[in-house]
Amino acid sequence: MQQHAEHAGYAEHGDQYIDGAWRPSRDAGAITVLNPATEQVLASVPAGGAADVDAAVAAARRAARAWGATAREERLAPLTRLRDGLAAAQEEITATVVAELGAPVGFAAAVHAGLPLTVAGSYLALLAEHPFEERIGNSVVLAEPAGVVAAITPWNYPLHQIVAKVVPALAAGCPVVLKPAEDTPLVARLFARLVHEAGFPAGVFNLVTGTGTEAGAALIAHPGVDLVSFTGSTGVGREVAATAGRALKRVALELGGKSANVVLPGADLARAVNVNVANVFANSGQTCSAWTRLLVHEDRYEEAVELAAEACAKYVPGDPADPRTRIGPLVNAEQLARVRRYLDGALAEGARLVVGGSEPVEGLPTGYYVRPTVLADVTPEMTVAQEEIFGPVLVVLPYRDKDHAAELANGTPYGLAGGVWAADTETAAAFARRLDTGQVDLNGGRFNPLAPFGGYKSSGLGRELGRHGLEEFLTYKSLQY
Repeated sequence: MQQHAEHAGYAEHGDQYIDGAWRPSRDAGAITVLNPATEQVLASVPAGGAADVDAAVAAARRAARAWGATAREERLAPLTRLRDGLAAAQEEITATVVAELGAPVGFAAAVHAGLPLTVAGSYLALLAEHPFEERIGNSVVLAEPAGVVAAITPWNYPLHQIVAKVVPALAAGCPVVLKPAEDTPLVARLFARLVHEAGFPAGVFNLVTGTGTEAGAALIAHPGVDLVSFTGSTGVGREVAATAGRALKRVALELGGKSANVVLPGADLARAVNVNVANVFANSGQTCSAWTRLLVHEDRYEEAVELAAEACAKYVPGDPADPRTRIGPLVNAEQLARVRRYLDGALAEGARLVVGGSEPVEGLPTGYYVRPTVLADVTPEMTVAQEEIFGPVLVVLPYRDKDHAAELANGTPYGLAGGVWAADTETAAAFARRLDTGQVDLNGGRFNPLAPFGGYKSSGLGRELGRHGLEEFLTYKSLQY
């Protein structure tokens, strides 16, 4: 029997969701879930391994043929109930993410709870109209499910990443085994409960909590898995691709980023800088697509640095449960140490500390808090200009002309996202075409859940969201007449 997370006190969970029911874990061990703001223990969940993964994959394989053969209406019905369940659980989702991730409650409600609901709704609309059959010449081309999906999700946007993988996979007719991040398993358990309440057939969705090295590795290598959808670091993504490649499994990889926000001459500099700071500091900087590099023409460089410092002052770390808080803690002690190492390294390499730094945050002796930081005088080869920090750190670089700006923007191993600001949209769009990156916001363009999300170069393979995200889970068969 599932125990619900009790954020006021400790909750011990010993079960996994496998084959349509909560079942005792077959593997020994547990994962402790901490509140990153208080460092108190919230709960424990099973540290599943090969035995749990075997059971989950076996259940998914048993369900695969029947679920894959359903008509779209038969998939739409439980998916609609799941969407409605997400809508009804918005407050519980928000509270869970605030507790286990440390996201500020306002941001958690709008993004961590609200965005998954929007994405789920978008896939209902896509499923209702997607052409799973198409005539091309003397052929009928059938779009069929790709098979059993291993969905491995990160902690930084825990429910959004679950929904962005699981919902399109289920919509495509694929059964799923989900392995969520160790730091944020409670919202994954909440999601599994909503799936159960929505009435999907047994085995169509399965949840195994565990570590990446045990449960994750067993799932990726399992011969019963046909497709691996992974979001996480580029280093781990390479290992996932190598393991899957040996078995000729399909992979979808959404990996790291070091995105550039380029402010061209004639743009509204103040707005561009303020939006950039908000972009980087959201979710405590734990966003793979964040514009962590601000590129400004050398003539207005110092003005941009000053604007960034002023904007940074609005972000005072605090209790994520307080509605006034705009920036909470990092997810764990390891992330805190990582960000501080990057900050100290930047100063050692010659960067100028404008605001922030690696010193502890005053008045917050408990919790994994880091100072929101702006670094200037950063050169393109510095570590902080090349590597993903995953914290609230903005580096500001000057450029000489547009060619130099494009060279700097493209001058990292990554290519996930970016921004361009110009006097008009046409100028911004023309420059954006020169960028080797998967998604570019022009003059503050809004996030679009129907547009494909994913990267160039070391930022990954494949796309999530919208029609392109659905098609990641389909394979094609041609019938010639």
